[in-house]
Amino acid sequence: MSLASVAHILVVDDEINIATTLGLILQTLGYSVDVAHCGERALELAAKQPPDMLISDIVMPGIDGFELAIRLKTQLHNCGILLISGQPAAAERIALAKLSGYEFEVLAKPVHPSEIIARVLDCLGKPTM
Repeated sequence: MSLASVAHILVVDDEINIATTLGLILQTLGYSVDVAHCGERALELAAKQPPDMLISDIVMPGIDGFELAIRLKTQLHNCGILLISGQPAAAERIALAKLSGYEFEVLAKPVHPSEIIARVLDCLGKPTM
């Protein structure tokens, strides 16, 4: 199988250790992964290589996870979206997104990597090498 046919995941979190660690875990499983630490950089990376799935923290400076998810979903209708947040204020953003017609799966921090992996497998399936 060529690298072009491996599912591509974009991981975004302003907590560098979280983003980097999750990216390494997903790469170890055989996915193609880009890691960004802000929404602006994530959009740049997505323009270069559109992701099959976005995993993003919600609360970030600048372009937050909801805005990022909406922008990507508008451009890439089949892109899977998984949002993660440890902030109670994110509930209000979830409600606003839903009113606008966007329903995203949201996991509460702290979330174990195995739960994220399960969601990725549900969305993309297991990569074949």
